[in-house]
This record gives sequence, structure tokens and C-alpha cells, in this order.
Amino acid sequence: MDLKGKKVLIVGFGKTGVSVLDVLLPMGAICFVQDAKSEDKIDAKLLDMLKNNNIKCYFGTEPEPFEKFDMLVMSPGVPTDLGFIKQAEQNGSEIIGEIELAYRICKGKFVSITGTNGKTTVTTLVGEIFKNDNKDTFVVGNIGFPVTSISHETKEDSWNITETSSFQLETIRGFKPYISAFLNISPDHLDRYKTMQNYINSKARIFEYQDENDYFVVNYDDKEVYKTASNCKAKIVPFSRVCELPFGVFVKENKITVANEKGELIEICGADELRLIGGHNLENALASVAIAYFAGISTDAIAKTLKTFTGVEHRVEFCGEIQGVKFINDSKGTNIDASVKAIEAISGSIILIAGGYDKKLEFDELIDAFSGKVKYMTLLGTTAKKIKETAERKGFYNNVILNNMEECVTMAFELAKPGDTVLLSPACASMDMYSGFEERGEHFKKCVSLLEK
Repeated sequence: MDLKGKKVLIVGFGKTGVSVLDVLLPMGAICFVQDAKSEDKIDAKLLDMLKNNNIKCYFGTEPEPFEKFDMLVMSPGVPTDLGFIKQAEQNGSEIIGEIELAYRICKGKFVSITGTNGKTTVTTLVGEIFKNDNKDTFVVGNIGFPVTSISHETKEDSWNITETSSFQLETIRGFKPYISAFLNISPDHLDRYKTMQNYINSKARIFEYQDENDYFVVNYDDKEVYKTASNCKAKIVPFSRVCELPFGVFVKENKITVANEKGELIEICGADELRLIGGHNLENALASVAIAYFAGISTDAIAKTLKTFTGVEHRVEFCGEIQGVKFINDSKGTNIDASVKAIEAISGSIILIAGGYDKKLEFDELIDAFSGKVKYMTLLGTTAKKIKETAERKGFYNNVILNNMEECVTMAFELAKPGDTVLLSPACASMDMYSGFEERGEHFKKCVSLLEK
């Protein structure tokens, strides 16, 4: 990819934008940077680096309409319908995202994983399986590591295991993973997509450039997801936790089983041997098996990893027990379906901590999932009032709105009895109070630790 002397505008200067700049400068590109944040909100060391490289910046402002760029590289969180982006496209600029740039530079094969929930768990689990089979493996993408950050480390035999969000898929122009996976779909990001169909269509772009030499792993049990396979040219590998399939990955006599292209049945391990809890994690395991098996990974490595993998931080993460009360950190439960699955995965009574940034979701399904398990709910954030009103409309009155996480954790512990679980599963994003779900989860764990003092 020859970008020497090309004018490239990097749109969004967070972690992704910095990584893009680090890649483009050695390639000889003439770089520009734009971010909605004002200059005083940018780290001083980054400002010095930009100044030392004579990079023109648009902080808190936008380029003039007459300014022309050969390419714009978009960070995932930036809406693609901004006026200056449309103007750049009219001026002849190529508009791509960071994942597309990385794909053009990286060597090796890509595995790309999307879905509303489970992306991080599956991406991490698949990465561990590949590593346990001694593959040169990079785990990147929406999981927290820009794909461009490894673009010059990859080799021809590398595997780039990539968590891929709908935002990232909006700006692909040729991204062609060897194996793609679509795990599930449920309402999320409707503040951006307005309709569920728009959201589904964005996710389904994951296989847009695949062909008959590639594989598409798809959830057979999620009918909205499975319908998208009708437009896919790749080999379709379904997975199911409720049906035995003639081809794909499923549970047979409580064994995780692969039916391969020859019609052979290969047992991987018992479903009850997984360290992960909950039916949703069985689905995650099935998807991971499908990806790994059809990538040519040994069944021994797959089975060994499934039996030892305990999950990812901030996703149904056990983080302590005090006076017989368990505490579970599910800060990554940033939408309703994720929180429903967390509630389903826990046995016994629950005191739920919920609320956060408003993504224009409705919370009826969350309250419906309580089923006598959730005894109380402490609420915080922008959506607290909306959740409380929904709960009371549906006859659940044990709700209280509090000011912050400290108050929520303290009251939840006071309400809990031995054998109960205090569950942080907000059903909302965190941007109204935290930089991300990670910071929120860490704060929850800190608040739990203070209860013991």
C-alpha cells in the first residue's frame, strides 16, 4: 500500500487515531488530524509529538470545504454522516476505517467476530485456542487494541483474531476475513442506527467481501442472524445449542460436537466441562469451536482451552464474597440482552445495579427477566428514571435511584442476605459517568473492596 506523499486526514484522535498516525508517518503519508475535542483536552505529550512532526490539526473544529485529502481514516466512534466527511467524499477522498487500513497493511489471515453480545469472550477464547496450538496469534480490534498497532508485526502465517463492532464495519471497503462470525443480535446502538434493520445490516457487512474459499460462522438459533446467511458467498458453518445439525457445531448427548464437511462427527468435550457459566457462554463456546476447527486448529488444543478458560474481565466476573454475599462484575453488560443473560446465568436471589448512558433502548425485557430472582434494584446514571418507571409500570417497586456507584454498592450490600448475589449489569453504556465499561467495572470492584474495611 503506497501512501507516500498522500494527504491523509485521521478523524478521531483517541487510541485508534494515535495508532493510525504511528503507522502512516513511517509510510511517508502527509498526515492531518481532526477531533471534536478542543486542544486543551488533548494529552500534552501527544500535542508535542504532533508539533514535532508538523502535523496540521483540527481540534474542536473541522477542515474547510475546499481542503482536499486523498484519504480519510475514521475512528470507529465517529459518525460517518458528518458534513465535512460527506464533503470530503464529494471532493474525491476515499473514506475508510482503521480496520480497513490495517487489513491492507497486515500479513496473515483475519478472523473477524461480531454480534451484539459475546464478542469479547469469543475473541479472547479463540485467541487462547490458537495460542495453545502454537499459532502466531494477535488478538485485536474492538477488544481494546487497534488492529493497526500490530500491522508491522504480522507475518504470512499470522492469525489476526479481531473483535469487530458494527461501527468498524460501516467503513470497510474490501475487508475480507478468512473466517467471519456473527454471534447474535438484540437491540443496541439505536441512538445511532434508528432501526433494528439498519443495525443488522451494518453487522452483516462482516461477510460482504468473502467468497467461497472463506467461512462464515453463524448462530442457527438466532433467526434474525441466520437469515443474513442467505446473502453470504462463503461456506456457512452454523452453530446451535438446541438443535443437532448435519453440518456445523452443536451439542449431542451433552457433548460439544462438530459435524465436518465429510459428515464425520467429532466430539470436542463435554458441555459440563466448560468453566464458563450460563447458556450464553455455551453459545460462545460453540462459536469458538466452529472458528477454530475450520481454521485447522487441533481438537486437543480446542478441548484443553475450553476446559480451562474462565472468561474475561467485566463479563459475569466473580469479584468477591463478603458475609455470604457474592459480588459479580458484569460492567460489559452494556445492553438489555447482555444483562438478561447475566441474570439467567446466576443462581439464587439478585440485587441488581443498573443504569447508565441512554442508547434509546426500552427496558421492558430487562424487567421481564427478573422472574422472582431479582429482589431489589439500585439505579444510577442517565437512564435510572426510565428504568425505574418501566419497572413500576410492570409491578416491580423495589427500586431506588442513587447518586453514584459507591451508594449503589453500599445499599445493595445492606439489602442482601447470605446466599444472595450483588450483580452489576447496567444494561446501558457508561459514557455518561465513565470513560468506558472498564473504568466502571474497576470502580465497582474498588467499591466492593471498601466494604471489607
